[in-house]
Amino acid sequence: MTRILLTLFLLFQSLHAFLNTETNYSKQLSVLKEFDLPASFLKDSLFISMKEDVETYKTKHFLKTLENGDRFAPILQKMMKEAGVPVEFLYLAMTESSFNPYSSSPAKAAGLWQFIPGTAKVFKLTNNSFVDERRDPIKSTQAAVDYLNRLHAMFGKWYLAALAYNCGEGALGKAIAKAGTDDITVLLDETKKYLPKESRMYIRKILMMSFISNSTDFMLENESEHLLNRANNATFLKVEVKGGTMLSDVSQSIGISHEELRTYNPHLKRAFVSPLSERSYVYIPQDKQIAFSQNFDDAKEPQKYTVYVSKKGDSLQKIAKSYGSNPNALMELNNLKTAALKPKMEIIVPIGHNKPSLENTKEEKSFTYVVKAGDTVERLAGRFAISIDSLLKANHKKTHLVKAGERIVVPKP
Repeated sequence: MTRILLTLFLLFQSLHAFLNTETNYSKQLSVLKEFDLPASFLKDSLFISMKEDVETYKTKHFLKTLENGDRFAPILQKMMKEAGVPVEFLYLAMTESSFNPYSSSPAKAAGLWQFIPGTAKVFKLTNNSFVDERRDPIKSTQAAVDYLNRLHAMFGKWYLAALAYNCGEGALGKAIAKAGTDDITVLLDETKKYLPKESRMYIRKILMMSFISNSTDFMLENESEHLLNRANNATFLKVEVKGGTMLSDVSQSIGISHEELRTYNPHLKRAFVSPLSERSYVYIPQDKQIAFSQNFDDAKEPQKYTVYVSKKGDSLQKIAKSYGSNPNALMELNNLKTAALKPKMEIIVPIGHNKPSLENTKEEKSFTYVVKAGDTVERLAGRFAISIDSLLKANHKKTHLVKAGERIVVPKP
């Protein structure tokens, strides 16, 4: 999850000086207090060794990581403050993902806060054909502060909440029981190894990132003082649009490129917002709010889409023909690098505006839909303008029960 982070904290030649100035020492004590840590933690031997190693630390990489977070930091810190979580937990996100919302891990963790699928589900972060809310900077941060507050309530100290976030509450609980204490110096003992090595370094990494990031001396020496004022930088805001709205329509209305708008919306898997509800949202630069309100046409009816699940023998050409589309459009819509299909691939297909020909309509009498959380037979019947009996009959169902992830056949009305 944090492959490059040990290197990230091994400091450069000017670091030892800034860590020992009176101003920075005062800041460090304040950070320790936020995490419920004693001032004596500054004398931790491994922590000192991280500060004194000047050979392998990559200054440019660290500053680049801070630049990555420049867009997210103000909103994340505000949300944490309002939720009663120490704002220094911003550096937990930095530790987890280097502020890259597209970051992922072999354990299938994703986003700024690196939520694994199971934890994401607990905190109601949606991951479907259209969005992955683990990559949504706002929704994932709300889930993170909820999780951190839960861990704090469970263990009573913020440094324990940070450790539990990394290794899991079960592993931390066992470590505390085995150590007979929750004292940080005991839990991080390199001989006893109550916690995994990554967890033993975790709180040290967060603290080191915080110390460096808030050092005026460091920023001035590296001509990056603008990063000290990142809490005052313009960031982004949420605007409401119709479900299925193309991002290109939004980007054109505010005068930025489609590619730039995508960087504000890493949670969107497609070139449009989720079409699963009548209203949805998109994030835009904060300074584009007036342009959006003046230029965006909210009366425009968005394209409608459905999810087609490929079968053995399917081709993109055949699917495109059935839905009155073309293979190139489907490749672009689904971010496909090749037209070759495998069975059970979910293909997003435009419907409604580009109606199939009469011949193709006769060939395609139904399509497959993947049931989402909150769906019911009644709601699906209403959404696709068919009777409940028709839906039940098409799927050979004797009850109205449907489950998230289930694939059902939807007959065309």
